Amino acid sequence: MCRHLGYLGPPVAVGDVLTRGEHSLRTQSWAPRDMRRGGTINADGFGVAWWTPQEGATRYRNPAPIWTDPAVDEVLPQLRSTSVLAAVRSATVGMPVERSACAPFVDGRWAFSHNGVIPDWRRVLPAVAQEFGADLTEAESATDSAALWVILHAALSAEESGPGGKVRSTGVRHRRTLARVVRRVLDQAPDARLNLLLGDGENLWATSVYHSLSVLAVDDSVVVASEPYDDHPRWQPIPDRQLVSVSPRRLHIESLDDHDFADSCERALT
Repeated sequence: MCRHLGYLGPPVAVGDVLTRGEHSLRTQSWAPRDMRRGGTINADGFGVAWWTPQEGATRYRNPAPIWTDPAVDEVLPQLRSTSVLAAVRSATVGMPVERSACAPFVDGRWAFSHNGVIPDWRRVLPAVAQEFGADLTEAESATDSAALWVILHAALSAEESGPGGKVRSTGVRHRRTLARVVRRVLDQAPDARLNLLLGDGENLWATSVYHSLSVLAVDDSVVVASEPYDDHPRWQPIPDRQLVSVSPRRLHIESLDDHDFADSCERALT
């Protein structure tokens, strides 16, 4: 069902994010530890997005297995960024294996990945899209993940075009928008698996719905990942049906099932 990872902190080599640790994201492409009956390997492509102050989100994608691409060791390590979002793909049966189907999906400063599946997505997502004013013909590929990104992007754009525009569009609003989209999909498809990862170069947001998710907060950096890439003792497993928000030196975890997020907890990263 895919594996993904997001990094936020001091500048790091983009290629290093894909290969760091004895259980790196690249290793997870052929030896994942916790797919939860969502496939066995992640060999249907990969992608990585990184941010630069001048250009917003830039990405590189390949529909081939990550271990076959020399750019991972020869080109991507030469690029540096303070924020990276990467994914390896396990295509759902019946969905195309093509470059345009590989996460991350990007637009402007946004980058997005989906680890999971939406059963009967061609029936489910049009109803959700209508609520958020999204046009599913804009999807890059005929996949549930690409269509879900169109919906989420429309919801984020509507949020920023509302009263006050970007000035009023805070991190709180972004995470509430993400939670709202997830809940609407679950209303239509309760069995959907919706581990989402969203970044804007300065923040990361992630959800845990069925699939595994962990966070590593150490010194002045944080990693959000489907699986830990090493045995560092500060990896924190995230329970199911949670929303994780990360900004510089701040981690916020709250329940997706609580409309008001009354049970949320927040702590400073040390």
